[in-house]
Amino acid sequence: MLVALVDRVTRRLRAGGQAGRTVVLRLRFDDFARASRSRTLVRATAATEPVLFTARRLLTAAGPLIERRGLTLVGITIAGLERASAQLVLPIDRDDSALDGVLDEVRYRFGTAAITRAALLDGGEELSAWLMPGHTRGT
Repeated sequence: MLVALVDRVTRRLRAGGQAGRTVVLRLRFDDFARASRSRTLVRATAATEPVLFTARRLLTAAGPLIERRGLTLVGITIAGLERASAQLVLPIDRDDSALDGVLDEVRYRFGTAAITRAALLDGGEELSAWLMPGHTRGT
């Protein structure tokens, strides 16, 4: 589920020419109480992998709380938005933005069901990544 959420959010960032620095995990529990956890990255990104890595760490850290209270909703938000830059990054940190761009192009040309991440294959159609109506490449 988390992979699908992050994939959708980062694709929307790239489609809008945006990048963000803060990953926010939103939780709703069985008693309808809400909580959020966040982590600010070193630099703004719209790449899927660093956002997913951070979201997984936040979810893992919230595990004991989720275990105690039950979970009815999980959400991902990216904050600290800025225009995405074309600044090249030294290969100290792996940057999968080229892969993200190719996936975006395939989905734009052939539809969102044309390609998916392997982690989403057993999740069924309800977990596939989608864009909100009106959100297309470059808008």
